[in-house]
Parts: sequence; structure tokens; C-alpha cells
Amino acid sequence: MSQVELIGAGKSFGEVDVIHDVDLSIEQGELVVFVGPSGCGKSTLLRLICGLEHLSRGEVKIDGMSMKRVDPARRGVAMVFQSYALYPHMNVADNMGFALRMEGVKKAERRARVEEAARILQLEALLDRLPKQLSGGQRQRVAIGRAIVRHPKVFLFDEPLSNLDAELRVQMRQEIAGLHRMMQATMIYVTHDQVEAMTMADRIVVLRAGRIEQIGPPSELYARPANLFVAGFIGSPRMNLLAARVTALGAGTADILIDGPAPVSLRLPVAPDTLAPGDTVTVGIRPEHIEANADGPVRIEVETAFVENLGNTRYLHAPAHPAGAMVIESRGDGPLAAGPLTVSLSPERCHLFGPAGLRLTPDRA
Repeated sequence: MSQVELIGAGKSFGEVDVIHDVDLSIEQGELVVFVGPSGCGKSTLLRLICGLEHLSRGEVKIDGMSMKRVDPARRGVAMVFQSYALYPHMNVADNMGFALRMEGVKKAERRARVEEAARILQLEALLDRLPKQLSGGQRQRVAIGRAIVRHPKVFLFDEPLSNLDAELRVQMRQEIAGLHRMMQATMIYVTHDQVEAMTMADRIVVLRAGRIEQIGPPSELYARPANLFVAGFIGSPRMNLLAARVTALGAGTADILIDGPAPVSLRLPVAPDTLAPGDTVTVGIRPEHIEANADGPVRIEVETAFVENLGNTRYLHAPAHPAGAMVIESRGDGPLAAGPLTVSLSPERCHLFGPAGLRLTPDRA
């Protein structure tokens, strides 16, 4: 287990900055997930940690030691890539032990490490098979085993499940999370899939355009997104984001008007001295916090265009509401047909984002 620190870490290709002076500390034994849209810099950040890319500025430390002049092979990290990259002519045991052989590790020790990793990954019965005789999930376990045998300080995963089908992705992310619990190893995992991030991470690092937008446990990012980007990125379906404006301010509150065929007023708590009457704001609310055909404190008229029926859960889509597209989650015997619908929400479930897109809702005690 090792601590990983990034201090003012930046990367430029020519005059283009792709990583903007990132400061981040990953504690020993943590599973931290980098998540964000394509091109946000998450894989580049991982490559900076392992040394496959050189820093343009700043520093990477592992166990308090600067990695500035340390080659990738000597950093004590092991990387699992999106591609399995298994040698087709070698069996599972030889694939897993190949890096050790290149390091000059003796045959008996190589075999012991391979058997240990095979036991952890439930690959004992497959050690004599060739990669072509394995399923996709088994091949990915072999790729992970190749990292385990090196006894690294830090495991790095670069979108390792992207080539698997949906069912295998669920199975493998459970296996990686279980592996982390068993080994108590420091792991950094890159994905564009926020569901993977939410289900696996101790902490999530949300990236956009080479900058960190928010860091925290999955529950914190879901319940208290720092800005509109995080609110719209974390959660499936995403948070509903409705255009609104401030009509009046009180002591720690703001009166908000959501435009629509029948404008809706609600009063929300707000940090002092952050808004002025007339400001344009955004009201956020999760699909599961909107009730269909309910007589709640705040009611909104919507026109649902289609319904996703997932069995016990239904998602009602109202893409044409003037304040913004809405998705309403309905469980049990909720409405099945598209058309006019009255929904209700509670102000205490709403999030308020200011003109600059930052969250203004105070944390509740």
C-alpha cells in the first residue's frame, strides 16, 4: 500500500495544456476513480503517475518520494490497460509470469507468485490454456493477474472493462472491488462510465478539460454536486436542471420562479450574499425526487413524450418543457402512457446553482 501525491501536476503538448496544475492526494489503500467525458485528461493523468508521459511541470510522489527521475519500471506501479495484450502463443501461466521472467526472477518464485495470483482470481484451472481458449472476462482476469504477480505498490486501471459486454462489466467490476477489499491495495481506476465510478470508488475525482471539478465519496458527489457539470454528469438518469430566476430574497432564502406554461414559484435556502433579485439560476432535482400525479407542495405541468418501462421502474421523459428537459422516475403502478402529467416536488429535495454554475444550496445539518 502506498500514498500517491500530485503537486501542481501539469502536462502540455506544444502550446496546448491538457492537464492544468492538478493537486491530488490518494491515501494508502484507497480505490480512487478518475471519471469524466472523453478527452478530459483522465488517462493522461494516469500515464503521468506511471511515467509513460513526462510532466511539463509539477511533481508526482509515491510514498513521499519524487518520481521526477524514476523510470516507469522502477516506480512500483502496475498498469492494466483497456486491451488485454496477452501473448497468443503463451498459456495463462506464462502470460502472467512473463514480466517476472524479464526481471530475472527465478523460476520457482515466478511459479509461486503466478499460483498465488491465480488463486486470488480463481484462475487455477486455466493456467495451461491459451488466450484463445478463454472468455473475455477470463482474459481480463489474466491481465489483472499479470499486474498482481509484480507485487506493486499501486495498481493503475485504464478503462479495463471497455471491451466487455454489459453483463461481464457488472461481474468484473464486482471482482475488482472484491480484489481491492481483499488486498487492501492502493488502486487508481480510470473510466468514462459514471456507474462504474459510483459502484466501485472510495472517492471519485471528476475531471473536465484537464481540471478537477470535484473530489469526494460517491454519496457526497450524488447528494451535493459542487456545480452544474457534476450535477449533470453523476447520476443515471442525470439530474433535471431547470432554468429559473430569482424574484426576491429573504433571510437565508431565495424566491425562485421556474418558467413554463404555468410558472412555478418555490422558496429555497441559499447562502447569504450570493444572489440578487433578477439573477438567472438553475434548479436541480433528481428524477427519483419528482412524484408523478402527486399532490405535493410544488406542482409542475409537463407533457411526457415517451415512457421507458423497466419493469418495476419507469422513466417518463418530458423533453419539451420550457425550463429544461425533465425525466421523472415512477415505481410500482405509475403512469405508462405518454401525455399531459402533473408532477410534484419538495423544495428540500432541490439544489440551487447560481449564475456561474456553482452550487449555492447550504449543507443541511
